[in-house]
Amino acid sequence: MSFDEIIDRRGSHCVKWDMMETLYGVSPQEGISMWVADMEFRPPGCVQDALQAMLDHGVYGYFGDDSAYKGAIIWWMQNRHGWSVEPEWIFTTHGLVNGTAMCLDAFTKEGDGIVLFTPVYHAFAKVIRASNRDLVQCEMPIVDGQYTLDFDAWDAQMKGHEKMLILCSPHNPGGRVWTRAELEGVAAFAKRHDLLIVSDEIHADLLMPGQKHIPMALIDGIADRLIMMTAGTKTFNIAGAHVGNVIIPDEGLRTRFGARMMALGLSPNSFGLHMVTAAYSPAGAAWVDDLCAYLAENAKVFDAGINAIPGLRSMPLQSTYLAWVDFSGTGMTREEFTARVEHEAKIATNHGPTFGQGGDSFLRFNIAAPRSVVEDAVARMQRAFGDLQ
Repeated sequence: MSFDEIIDRRGSHCVKWDMMETLYGVSPQEGISMWVADMEFRPPGCVQDALQAMLDHGVYGYFGDDSAYKGAIIWWMQNRHGWSVEPEWIFTTHGLVNGTAMCLDAFTKEGDGIVLFTPVYHAFAKVIRASNRDLVQCEMPIVDGQYTLDFDAWDAQMKGHEKMLILCSPHNPGGRVWTRAELEGVAAFAKRHDLLIVSDEIHADLLMPGQKHIPMALIDGIADRLIMMTAGTKTFNIAGAHVGNVIIPDEGLRTRFGARMMALGLSPNSFGLHMVTAAYSPAGAAWVDDLCAYLAENAKVFDAGINAIPGLRSMPLQSTYLAWVDFSGTGMTREEFTARVEHEAKIATNHGPTFGQGGDSFLRFNIAAPRSVVEDAVARMQRAFGDLQ
């Protein structure tokens, strides 16, 4: 397949294109949708073939015998990330937002403090607030243009009611791939404050050249407080399947989580299981390698064009396809620079404040699109901010 192919998604009930005029005032006829974190590419052929086999069979009954599905997950985690997973550790949820909500439900109670390193993926705060937990925002400082972890400041911030830390690894929206030393720091912080760690690693496969993701499960001494969350949905652009995995090495935590799954009657849909089984394969791996190479070139094009605009700065990506652009150097208010992006450039992006403390001067741009679209977006931005040149 070619990642350069333009696929018209308008009118297909995709939120990314069919809701952007309602939410952002950007017409899908004239604008570019760069907000929702899904890609403008078709999944690999192995996924399409699995779906075609289902269609050809034509009977869509209950899914049984998930040994091949779990085996594919185990193969992928071992071969791509050096992490050995046992089949009984794996629970399947309706995506990782649902997985996050399930962790809150299973392991915390109303009023408990839930720690986020902000700015961070906006759905975390949404489910924390909706479940009547106390959102504890630990703002990350920017050092040499990238986010860092300030445990000394955060130690002083803790009040004692905090029960859980939700870590985004690799980080969305900053694109950081945390180092082993940083992850060891996270582990030590969690131990000091007796926090469960929920590590959302949905972007772990989307790495820039030379980067290596370290699963939190490979950090020593935290198995009794660790819940891992992984998914193939971002990697293979099958987010609509709403299928993700909560992987729990500790038996006691597994028992508690499994009880809540049973009590709520949750089970996954068969389409997602077939797609992920097919994707986590050598053919899927080859496709991901090609995808990451393409995304790396997109990032070069986008960053060069955006950073050429005085006052704008795109944070260097180590992972993900989500560019995090700082407009603080323009001297404009958030309303002013957002209006230029939406009304003049006609680009729909995610607004920085939705990601929590530290996000006010930023917009998030999705660059997982054909290169011609990324080039168009850059040209539109340069025109919209042309008076700064």
